[in-house]
Amino acid sequence: MSKVKSENFSSLASFIWSIAETLRGDFKQSEYGRIILPFTVLRRLECVLEKTREAVLEEKKKHKGSKVPLQPFLEKASGFTFYNTSNLTLERLGTNDTKSNLESYVESFSDNVADIFENFNFQDIIDKLHKANLLFQISGKFASIDLHPDKVDNHTMGLIFEELIRKFAESSNETAGEHFTPRDIVRLTTSLVFCHDNEALTQAGVIRSVYDPTAGTGGFLSSSSEYIYELNPKAKIANFGQELNPESYAICKADMLIKGQDVKNIKLGNTLSDDQHPESKFDYLLSNPPFGVEWKKVEKEVSDEHKKKGFSGRFGAGLPRVSDGSLLFLLHLISKMTEPSKGGSRIGIILNGSPLFTGGAGSGESEIRRFVLENDLVEAIVALPTDMFFNTGIATYIWILSNQKDKERRGKVQLINASGDEFCEKMRKSLGSKRKMLSEKHIEEIVKIYGSLKQSKVSKLFKTTDFGYRRITVERPLKLSFQPKEETKLTILQEEAGFTKLDGKEQKSILEALSSLKDKYDDREVFLKDLRAKIKLSPAVEKLIVKTIGEQDENAKVCKNAKGEIEADSDLRDSENVPLNENINDYFKREVLPHVPDAWIDTTKRDEKDGEVGIVGYEIPFNRHFYEYKPPRDLKEIDADLDKVTKEILDLLQEVHS
Repeated sequence: MSKVKSENFSSLASFIWSIAETLRGDFKQSEYGRIILPFTVLRRLECVLEKTREAVLEEKKKHKGSKVPLQPFLEKASGFTFYNTSNLTLERLGTNDTKSNLESYVESFSDNVADIFENFNFQDIIDKLHKANLLFQISGKFASIDLHPDKVDNHTMGLIFEELIRKFAESSNETAGEHFTPRDIVRLTTSLVFCHDNEALTQAGVIRSVYDPTAGTGGFLSSSSEYIYELNPKAKIANFGQELNPESYAICKADMLIKGQDVKNIKLGNTLSDDQHPESKFDYLLSNPPFGVEWKKVEKEVSDEHKKKGFSGRFGAGLPRVSDGSLLFLLHLISKMTEPSKGGSRIGIILNGSPLFTGGAGSGESEIRRFVLENDLVEAIVALPTDMFFNTGIATYIWILSNQKDKERRGKVQLINASGDEFCEKMRKSLGSKRKMLSEKHIEEIVKIYGSLKQSKVSKLFKTTDFGYRRITVERPLKLSFQPKEETKLTILQEEAGFTKLDGKEQKSILEALSSLKDKYDDREVFLKDLRAKIKLSPAVEKLIVKTIGEQDENAKVCKNAKGEIEADSDLRDSENVPLNENINDYFKREVLPHVPDAWIDTTKRDEKDGEVGIVGYEIPFNRHFYEYKPPRDLKEIDADLDKVTKEILDLLQEVHS
């Protein structure tokens, strides 16, 4: 077998998946992946260990009866941080004792591998295959697949795993994107994050840590290692990650083991509610959190951390709405950044459009944007083409953050619109919702635009304050007129709960008093004065009558309270978003007063943080900054097209009739 090239991984993945045909009838289609994936991992581990298998068995034999811990000796003999001490293989399981032999074989792996198969729930799989009398057959089929590293390198093996997961997701109606990110997106993100440090990464003795809190099958961790090793083969990289899905975690851990990484740094669990790297800081942080997924299950833990720890915890800046936890992952990553004095950190995170603009001034989302922009953490945001992901065709964006910006980037944010067709190519065959891909040329072009920091049709630079605004509350005076004899108003009054609770005698007295007043009043004070002269009412009933009988009237007199202050009409209350770098009074005079001369700003509505009038908000209206007006087609041109189509239809009808 010749070496499998990365571009041909799909054919090998399809061959592996074809083994699922053997399961048809005995297993549901949705169960195929849960069998195929762990057996693929087992076969890969077996192939990786094959060359040193005998050496490990010899080492074990040499130390038989010794009380010295064998692990260091066996790892050295293996050449990896894992090993297997059984002389069994998938090919040698036998037909009679297949189940017990396979169980013994798997149990003979080192503890770090045993954890992988526990998370695959492999014992349950063995039991089910044995019961269906398929265990020997399936084991034999996998034994025939050559997954040796000299035939299938680690990068290609990663692509095969991802293709198998995608097929599994399709067959079980799961979402492939929850497990891994397309490799072209991973490559672009890592390139944007690392290109800034290319020179530093080539230095001798360089050591770097990389972290992904939504590790999936380890795509970001693998890609970052590949990128750094391309620059400096002698670099030392420590990968850290956490993953919620047990099967994805198992594949990620297996991949890290094979590549010689310390798998103790790969954790299983929910990153938001159970951070398993609580005190750690990292050099590079990469993540593709799930798009638009609610965080209700962990709401208590996250909210408690926000309230009790504030900025000493991860979520001090604010909490987004429960329906979308994307920005929580952003805050989590920021909390893991190394201090600038110790070298700082860089972040690459993939988000959908919602975190750019969802939530008005004072909302959790706006406060989080305020935090990252006022602390000058955002370097760039790159808009990707649609149809780039396996599970969704929506617009997506890569955010690049740093707490140690270059001098020319300080106080600025670069927006790059790479959503056009010139930045992608259509795939010959769609993979789920993924219909487009980025070639190496496209990736290089986007990275070049990012690195040049120049204004262009697809690249714009803004001050961080350009995205900020103050939401001022605009009030207008309350003006009410009253028609106490109007039947409609009186009917509504009689149906009000506050009126029906009164006894019949009081109800009758109120109606008689109202009917004895003038037909119309344009002054609330005069209306109430005349009414009080007829009947004595409680403040609550008086308020009810004003609310029911009164109506807005621009020609009526302004209502004032007991202090003589003008009352605001809550129905006419409005708000204006004033750019942060503009004086609110100047804006008000120019934009509001010419249209509503009697309006005023409510100066009691002030920002909690700076105490100034107006609530500060931040949003990044990405599409607005790149909008290009396209005039409609000329009517003559449209008419000509319609005439042409009409003629074609008539010709077709003529053919049918003839």
